[in-house]
Amino acid sequence: MQRMTIFKRMKTILPGCVFLWAMLQRGILQVVELPDAVLNCCEGDILLLLDSSGSVANYEFSQMLGFTAKLLRPFTLGRGHVRVGLLQVGTDPNLEFGLDVHSNQRSLQKALLGITQLHGSTNTEAALKVAQQLLTDTRVPKVMLWLTDGVELGEVEEPIAQLKVQGVSVLIVSTVHGNFQVLQRAVSPPIESHLYSVDIDNIDIITEEMRAAIIRIIRAERLRAIDITSTSAVLQWRPVLSTLGGYYELWYNAIANTNPEDKRILRGESSSVELTKLRPGTTYSAFLRPESNQRLFNTLTVSFTTLPEVLSPAVVSVSESVPRQTRVSWGPLQPSLIERYTVEYGAIPSGAPTTVIVQSNQNSTVLTHLEPGIEYLVTVSALYKNGKERAMSVKACTQKAATLPPLTDLQTTSLTNKEVQVEWKAPQQGLKGFWLRWDKGDTHDPSSTYLPPSSHSTRLTHLAANSRVCVSPVYSSGRGEGICCSTDNLIG
Repeated sequence: MQRMTIFKRMKTILPGCVFLWAMLQRGILQVVELPDAVLNCCEGDILLLLDSSGSVANYEFSQMLGFTAKLLRPFTLGRGHVRVGLLQVGTDPNLEFGLDVHSNQRSLQKALLGITQLHGSTNTEAALKVAQQLLTDTRVPKVMLWLTDGVELGEVEEPIAQLKVQGVSVLIVSTVHGNFQVLQRAVSPPIESHLYSVDIDNIDIITEEMRAAIIRIIRAERLRAIDITSTSAVLQWRPVLSTLGGYYELWYNAIANTNPEDKRILRGESSSVELTKLRPGTTYSAFLRPESNQRLFNTLTVSFTTLPEVLSPAVVSVSESVPRQTRVSWGPLQPSLIERYTVEYGAIPSGAPTTVIVQSNQNSTVLTHLEPGIEYLVTVSALYKNGKERAMSVKACTQKAATLPPLTDLQTTSLTNKEVQVEWKAPQQGLKGFWLRWDKGDTHDPSSTYLPPSSHSTRLTHLAANSRVCVSPVYSSGRGEGICCSTDNLIG
């Protein structure tokens, strides 16, 4: 009977002890010393995906919040540093706070330790879709830290795959009763440092390891290779020496060659450098060491592979085709390697070829004097300065000649002897003018003139007897069908 009484008292006291223990833990978190190496170390976005469903006990939920508070406490917050958001998983996802809400640790810690559990079902899929909308900044590395008991995970693999396509690194902390196989597939490699299955009472033992994994992803001192071509690459980094003074020492080499191919000293405010004269299709390692009297920095390193060698012309295309001309273009432009280009074209199957010589700094030319509605074979050849030659061919079709609108009406009226008034009509769209021809004088010598499109009549004098007057409409692409009228019976 006495034992039963003690057990009941323990059941009554236990929740209070758990609560007191949790509050003590929170108090400890508020006075924890900051690792100096973490301050101002990083730039990136961290989204906490917190399982807040009914399958998570209140004690577990409190422990998860305490873990995240301690984990994030050393980071400098705000734009240009680390942004933190928290999304709760329940029946419906709940965005507790977004990435731009907290810019200092006091505000973040207060928010973390004041979160209320949602309970309800575990609708992780819906929460992951919200995460996709939040983690869209392509300028910084992104981390999603998923804290879950691993119960009823749902169909999470596809939305997590989409997050990874967005450049998000997925890290996971699960209590020991989680579905470890699903979590293994969901986490970003390396699994050994990004996935932890831990008893909730021992969650604090992974704090340092998880923080180090996050720092490796979002460390702002990282060295990146961008704008990689077959012969060049740009190295980019955060200028950590801009306020400390000092300089950078840079060297790089091909993987197959252990001796540095180039060594440079760069100014402390530098944040990028272009490497040139690299070998195509070659993997390089680059090393950047910040040197300062005020602080010791690690040597940054990056590996990259140059693109395979591309010889011009690698692409040939045609455009702007009209009935009698077309433009041919090619690339890439390599004036430092090429002496000249030769463009040869002829009608298919047996047209006589025409040749055009093009300078090495041009990547297109217009082919003229073509026949409408004809298929041509166009070959672009590059003569390299080392004597080598490379060619590529493409077919080009000219447009068929359009049927131009004809003159719609022509009338002649006699005014006096050998003088006639001529009037006409024609469609106005695309009209450039009119071409008139008539016989002049007793010798019937032909005479002609060009009139603007606004003209619809004119007076002709000194006409020969039985002269013919012809009017044709003129368009930008040619002359339309005209009408001729005899002056017989009009001139006596």
